[in-house]
Amino acid sequence: MKRSKLTARGPEFSRMVYGTWRLLDTQPTVQEVNRRLHACLDLGITTIDTAEIYGLYNVEELLGAALALSPGLRDKLEIVTKGGIYVPCPQHPERRTAHYDATGPRLIQGLEKSLRLLGTDHVELFLVHRPDWLTRADDTASGLNQLMRSGKIRSAGVSNYSASQFDLLNAQMEQPLATNQIEFHLFNPEPIHDGTLHQCEKLGVLPMAWSPLAGGRIFDPNNPAAPRLAAAAKSMTTRYHGATLEQLAYAWILAHASRPLPVIGTNKLERIQSAAKADEIVLEREDWYALWEAAQGRKIP
Repeated sequence: MKRSKLTARGPEFSRMVYGTWRLLDTQPTVQEVNRRLHACLDLGITTIDTAEIYGLYNVEELLGAALALSPGLRDKLEIVTKGGIYVPCPQHPERRTAHYDATGPRLIQGLEKSLRLLGTDHVELFLVHRPDWLTRADDTASGLNQLMRSGKIRSAGVSNYSASQFDLLNAQMEQPLATNQIEFHLFNPEPIHDGTLHQCEKLGVLPMAWSPLAGGRIFDPNNPAAPRLAAAAKSMTTRYHGATLEQLAYAWILAHASRPLPVIGTNKLERIQSAAKADEIVLEREDWYALWEAAQGRKIP
């Protein structure tokens, strides 16, 4: 699999990323997660995406246990984690309301907890998971800058930030932000129009695309767009050596000029293997627009 630098100064990631948002949905054992990580590595998927909140604060611990089963595995991977979202849950009954907290001290505290659970002394990328409407950008930046100076994170970025929010925080950073992880897929092309992807291209920053299959909605027969997409994909499959709709949906993201990195969210090994093949697909221009039309149910303007 091809590799890409998020910025000119790094880090270098695999072109597709394995995401762990729903890792606990199938209640896997530590051994099963370990095998999945090795399978990703065999496919050239070396970048693993997680977050403090995933699995109601339980995914990082499982990942850490899985990494510990294979000495040296951690060194072959790039780990992305996120912090800043806090919700009521069994471990934290004192929390009354879900909220964001991207103050510098809270980000530092959250990242240090993540390192402990993951069993590592650093992560390649740490993201502010959501914009915190009550915290000044210089406060958030102070925490990120301190973490980078300490070596606990090799780079910092954001997730779900608008272009203006990215600009504001980036102006306070000692080292430029490395990425903006956003929701981008055939049913949500809005980042093309709202300036988010234009900003990434301008700054030489590669975005990351979460929920690249729209949470499975591209396959949902109750979604009126799904049959249109299925028909469009069927008309293209022979041109791309039997590629499936799923693979074409990943290739659609990969083809955008800003060069996004899709975050694969499945727990099924065969689907991870299938997704990895999308890295080899180079969509023809007309097919890219045909998929857009099928998803949106209208012609381009």
